[in-house]
Amino acid sequence: MQEKSIRLGIVVAEFNYDITQLMLQKALSHARFLNVEVKVVIKVPGTFDMPLAIKKLLEKDFIDAVVTLGAVIKGETKHDELVASQTARKIVDLSTEFNKPVTLGIIGHGATHEQAVERIEEYATRAVEAAIKLVQRTRKLDELKEIKETVIIE
Repeated sequence: MQEKSIRLGIVVAEFNYDITQLMLQKALSHARFLNVEVKVVIKVPGTFDMPLAIKKLLEKDFIDAVVTLGAVIKGETKHDELVASQTARKIVDLSTEFNKPVTLGIIGHGATHEQAVERIEEYATRAVEAAIKLVQRTRKLDELKEIKETVIIE
């Protein structure tokens, strides 16, 4: 039986555009390399604005998982902590609500601009890979009917 294709949506923050645009390029390139189809890329003003776009994508039958890309850079206040923690919390909530993977490709909080630049490729490619693995593994889990011994899904 041929494995069903994986269809991704990507939500990318425009804030810290110099970083997030490179993240998007790396994510798209990596998805192509892994033969995964990116159906929709939606840009939002900042990471805090991601949840609504994520929710809209998760509602679509043609989206199997959502990859998030963003960079929350440390400033002079603790605003970066608030933005990052609230966004991450809502991403987890949406993933479990819609029963579809949403991966966290958001650099920060607490990262400097230089640290974020160093992490562009790592965060972008890891977020794509995590989405693919989660779709594949949850599909296998969905196929299980009855088991008599321990099953390891990888």
